[in-house]
Amino acid sequence: MKYEFKPSFDRSVKSLPSKEKQQIKDLCINLIDVLSGDRELSLGMGLKNLRKNFWEIRKGLKLRILFRWRVDHVEFVLAGTHDDIKKYLKR
Repeated sequence: MKYEFKPSFDRSVKSLPSKEKQQIKDLCINLIDVLSGDRELSLGMGLKNLRKNFWEIRKGLKLRILFRWRVDHVEFVLAGTHDDIKKYLKR
């Protein structure tokens, strides 16, 4: 499987505090492990299909990552809050 971090994802992470950047990084690593079959989804993490190929993974209520998942390709699109994800999907 191929993983790609879009420029929009990098921009959304850039302005976050260091602690949240590390949480985003850990969440991405966990997602890659889950999708490759190396581990199961950890407690406190949620994976949800939002529409067609767009998915969301979250840890807790505040931290969310939007990604596009096709058969053999995952694009990390955005990191942010529920409202950030909602705004992006409206466009």
